[in-house]
Amino acid sequence: MNEAIARAGSAAVVAASIAVLIWGGTPIATRIAVDSIDPAMVGMLRTLLAALLAPFLLLALRLPVPAGGATRPLLAFAGLCAFVLFPVLFSVGIDYTTASHAALILALQPVFTTLAAHLVERSWPSRRWVVGAVLASLGAFALVHFRIGITAGTEESWLGDLLILVAGFLASIGYVAGGRAARSYPALGVTLWGLAIGGVALIPLFAWRAGAIDWSAGTVPSWSAVAYLAFAVSSLGYLLWYWALAKGGIARIGTLQFLQPVASLVLAVILLREPMTLPLAACAAVVLAGTILAHRG
Repeated sequence: MNEAIARAGSAAVVAASIAVLIWGGTPIATRIAVDSIDPAMVGMLRTLLAALLAPFLLLALRLPVPAGGATRPLLAFAGLCAFVLFPVLFSVGIDYTTASHAALILALQPVFTTLAAHLVERSWPSRRWVVGAVLASLGAFALVHFRIGITAGTEESWLGDLLILVAGFLASIGYVAGGRAARSYPALGVTLWGLAIGGVALIPLFAWRAGAIDWSAGTVPSWSAVAYLAFAVSSLGYLLWYWALAKGGIARIGTLQFLQPVASLVLAVILLREPMTLPLAACAAVVLAGTILAHRG
């Protein structure tokens, strides 16, 4: 019995690590995709393609529409924030900045999520959380203000960083709404229904925008990156993550998510040849230290 539990725990860690690595590739894949495809369209396609799988997964997992009337508005709000506003703003933003910057700004999401939760619950965070949040914010401010790791050709990096910052905060608000919905409905169901709602909401915008896009300009790497974002990041990653949480426990598995920005930075250096300078590494250390401190608080 104990051996079976140990094997399940080990498998959960492996599954969660794969999910974190998949999500770590998000800034890199998005950066590759927007090189030859309209950034807003990349964000829309990321959700629309993944949403095609949502009905089949909902049926296979037997996750019907939530019966509670209060849950449905939360699902809709979470879906719009996480699967409409976040991917579109993130894709547009990364067109102006680097994958490394995007990864470190997204590393602030645990801080954003906790802040949003405190605002919704009208509660005060602990002192340790405040210290960690301030430390992480200082690291992010230095990253954006001093344009650390940005080449001379990327003059509007601040705009991209700001868009990604807003996208991350909106996603965090969506996570809080999804978390409240998950009090009375399975968390994976919240994600899948949010994905389906986001896909439906994007159809009119996609139809309006599609006619102005030069589809032939898209390269094989860019289209491959879009497919990765849709089917790996927005589909497989979530399935692996929720399975790992169920088998390994939230306390044990949840901390692995702090490896995501590290994976993103390493992949950005290897795949995109982005420079890893000492100031950038220092900013990364400050942001991660602050985020972990805030999490423990």
